[in-house]
Amino acid sequence: MKKVIVIGGGAAGLMAACSAAQYGANVIILEKMPSPGRKLLITGKGRCNITNSCDLKTFIANIPGNGKFLHSVFHTFFNQDLIDFLTSWGLATKIERGGRIFPVSDKAADVVETFIKALKALHVELLVKHGVKEIVAEQGQVKGIRTQTNVFMEADAVILAAGGASYPNTGSAGDGYRIAEKLGHTVIPIEPSLVPLEVAEEWIAELQGLSLRNVAAALQCGDRNVAGEFGEMLFTHYGLSGPIILSLSKKVSEQKADAALFIEINLKPALSPELLDKRIQRDFEKFARKQIKNALHELLPAKMIPVMINLAHINPDKPVHQITKEERNRLVFQLQHLSFTITGTRPVAEAIVTAGGISTKEINPATMESRQIRGLYFAGEIIDVDGFTGGFNLQAAFSTGYVAGMNAAAESYNREKR
Repeated sequence: MKKVIVIGGGAAGLMAACSAAQYGANVIILEKMPSPGRKLLITGKGRCNITNSCDLKTFIANIPGNGKFLHSVFHTFFNQDLIDFLTSWGLATKIERGGRIFPVSDKAADVVETFIKALKALHVELLVKHGVKEIVAEQGQVKGIRTQTNVFMEADAVILAAGGASYPNTGSAGDGYRIAEKLGHTVIPIEPSLVPLEVAEEWIAELQGLSLRNVAAALQCGDRNVAGEFGEMLFTHYGLSGPIILSLSKKVSEQKADAALFIEINLKPALSPELLDKRIQRDFEKFARKQIKNALHELLPAKMIPVMINLAHINPDKPVHQITKEERNRLVFQLQHLSFTITGTRPVAEAIVTAGGISTKEINPATMESRQIRGLYFAGEIIDVDGFTGGFNLQAAFSTGYVAGMNAAAESYNREKR
């Protein structure tokens, strides 16, 4: 029976261990935290957006960071395979808007418990509070690992699934990059991906905690439109967050620093300026005798009203029937061109996903095995692959984990695929 050690008890590591055990290996997971699946517990706002129901082509398109590298693993283990796996161990799932798939219970903890249940049934040994210092290899072949306490553990294959560098308090603090570099692997520089944005406008603190739906956000670099998204967003004390902002954040990281970056929000993207003006005029007729600060509650959330009035340079105490056409036009413009100056992204530690990691050129895409060290496999966020929100990153972790585990358990290496 082949002995496989999995480093990391996150999404990729848990799946890799289950897969390797299913294919007949004797498997040990080494997790440095007191319990596995810590990052899984906070994904999808604690609900765990497991995967997405879209087809393969759409899936790859939603993984702009080296998504094509995943073609082979997705053909081996994809979204329906993941759902079938979880269902087989008792976890029911559901599809929501945008093809997002969640556990029926809406509890990420149930996903983690399902994997723990599978590990026990498959006789996988889970060792927590076991940090790994290095992977030991001789003459281009894995021999085992050495723990932080200098204990050597022999293995026929090692799967490095130690995560990226985001949310280090969950265990993914970049340890895996250092371990891989020591073996001669190239680590593409780490950058935050899917990360909130900081803005210069101090008044944004007045909107802290406000969440908006069905708005359009456009990223502008100088006079050039870079990208746009439609959906939900969130205001924070330092700037912008939420799904559409996180999706645009990768483009922010890619822009050169010599041009100013802006995010422009259209609060009413379904209406032309003319139709929005008519909508406002109807509200003004309805609340003609009120002050404007008390006449916009059917148009805007309460927190936004004073901000939008101020940006449109209108006296908040001015009666609605005295508002001029010019003032009304300024209000219409601000509602569809709410602009923020981007000063940067939040730190990589706050990113949902990190861009960068082990170079995909040094990994066999069909097996997840290192092209340099026999018996060494990679899985999950440690690889230089990153996608948008919507279940795409977790599926990448589960798929690479499954394929790495399957191949690590094989009794002989498939030389033809190298």
